[in-house]
Amino acid sequence: MNGKLAATRTNFLKVKKNLLVTREGHELLDEKRRILLNELSGLASIVARAEEALDQALEQAYAAVDRATVAMGQPALEQLSFAVDLKTDLSLSQRRLMGVSTPVVRMEMVDHPPYFSPHQVSLYVDEAIVRFKEILKMLSALAEKKIALLRLAHEASRTIRKVRAMEKIQLPELEKTLKFIGERLDEESREAFSILKLLKERERRR
Repeated sequence: MNGKLAATRTNFLKVKKNLLVTREGHELLDEKRRILLNELSGLASIVARAEEALDQALEQAYAAVDRATVAMGQPALEQLSFAVDLKTDLSLSQRRLMGVSTPVVRMEMVDHPPYFSPHQVSLYVDEAIVRFKEILKMLSALAEKKIALLRLAHEASRTIRKVRAMEKIQLPELEKTLKFIGERLDEESREAFSILKLLKERERRR
């Protein structure tokens, strides 16, 4: 860059202004990086706990299904499953965090119990239905958090790359160029002063 810019006062002021703007941009990006990393840390903990809770809920739900199967038999349980009148509707919207669009997932469950006569139906069937309905809610909440986590992680990675580029390339280059032009201007100023001094000395000797 030094070889492309003439050592003029105008260029010195331009580079100085660019350096100030770049430093301000670096500060803002660095602050964004810190905020994103803090959000990521908290969100990662939430997702980990949600996944652990989901695993436990699935284990309990399938255990209830196994107990219902033992109590009623596989064919009877399959017939009952067709009677379950349950529909879900997902609605998606967006919210923004530090310029990143993250999803808001809302699930509405339309349920019409009772699905069948309780006569000769194991209580484990009702338990399994209740548990899987709860799992549907957990899945929608987890999907929202996990997608947000992935998007924030992507944005954090991009921001970190930009911050490093400023620290390793842009800021040092601008500082180097500013120093180069400043030193050249000082040198020219000293040369001009010396020439002026010589001219005055010659004028005095006349």
